[in-house]
Amino acid sequence: MKSRFLLAINRAEFLTCREKQLVAELVDSEQFFLSLSVDDLSQIVGRILRATSWDPARFLHQAEQDVRYLERESIGTILVTDNAYPAQLGAIYDPPFLLHYRGTLPAWDRPLVAIVGTRSPSEQALLATRRLAESCAAAGIAVVSGLARGIDAAAHAGVVSAHGVTLAVLGSGIDVIYPQAHKALARGILANGGALVSEYPPRTAPTRYHFPERNRIISGLARAVVVAEAPIRSGALITAEYALEQGRDLFVLREGLDGDSGAGGRNLAADGSVMVSTAADIIADWVGGSAAPAAASATVTVVSADRRPAAAGRQLALELEAELKVGFK
Repeated sequence: MKSRFLLAINRAEFLTCREKQLVAELVDSEQFFLSLSVDDLSQIVGRILRATSWDPARFLHQAEQDVRYLERESIGTILVTDNAYPAQLGAIYDPPFLLHYRGTLPAWDRPLVAIVGTRSPSEQALLATRRLAESCAAAGIAVVSGLARGIDAAAHAGVVSAHGVTLAVLGSGIDVIYPQAHKALARGILANGGALVSEYPPRTAPTRYHFPERNRIISGLARAVVVAEAPIRSGALITAEYALEQGRDLFVLREGLDGDSGAGGRNLAADGSVMVSTAADIIADWVGGSAAPAAASATVTVVSADRRPAAAGRQLALELEAELKVGFK
């Protein structure tokens, strides 16, 4: 179990992963941590912070509660500096400082495919997503997604029905399942040897900006990302941008390209993303293309590491804010 000091550092959400690492390396005791002012913290991380939420005493108190909860619930925690931390995720821009997980993490050298898409899919794309996920499970490929409504849920459910391994990356604390209607699906994921994963402290409610943030983890864990169905302003396109930024293969689901709900996917296909329907299509591209997990199949302009997909992120955040007001209690 990680010390409460490290869990306290993770509660400073205004710090990047690298900045949290600096604090962990340079601050060698809880007393030192308690004595830090915002100005001290600014000196450590090398930029001026205006964080009115900096409260080390409160963070340590919350971290003590976290320690008790994580131990009681047998929830694991891995730091970005741990050997058990997935190397492919650690190599991305601003990887999570730590990951809490419930369940069984896969061997990180096995192939993982992310399946993402709209929360309001067509029936055709929904069924095709389940078939794709089932075929991935049959091929021994683990599937990662975000446990959201629509495409995410179909991807997880398809893997569970085929008794495969799937990871759900949460936009909330490890103990907060959102939407609540997916609690049974989360139990199915765990029962089949999968895992729930979160970078957020326990008891953290889903907020509108957590979901775009967690998308970098979904793509960061995967060798390839499949956009199953996505309208022009879909949050799934944020994940697609992260995938290209991170050098992942980017595919689109052949059956998810129709109508307005498939417009974003059609744009990706027009720019060079390969269309797939089954795991065999993905494997064929891997075998026929580069052996490295690079986005060789796509010619979309890669987003530089210091740019975030801001416009789509703001749009998704606004949509999620409205949904959270009525959907989370």
